[in-house]
Amino acid sequence: MAKKPKKPKRTSNVSKNYKVSGDKVEKLNKSCPKCGPAVFMAKHKNRDTCGKCGYMEKQ
Repeated sequence: MAKKPKKPKRTSNVSKNYKVSGDKVEKLNKSCPKCGPAVFMAKHKNRDTCGKCGYMEKQ
């Protein structure tokens, strides 16, 4: 049997998580309180979730 070709991995869009205005850099999403400031939480319709640890906050 022949091996399946590997799919290319998607790269993360780090530039979508920050906004640069002048000399300052602002975070657009919240950071996870359990994982620390390096992990962002995803915004959904009615909640924010962490993709790493599964922490969730309802809005």
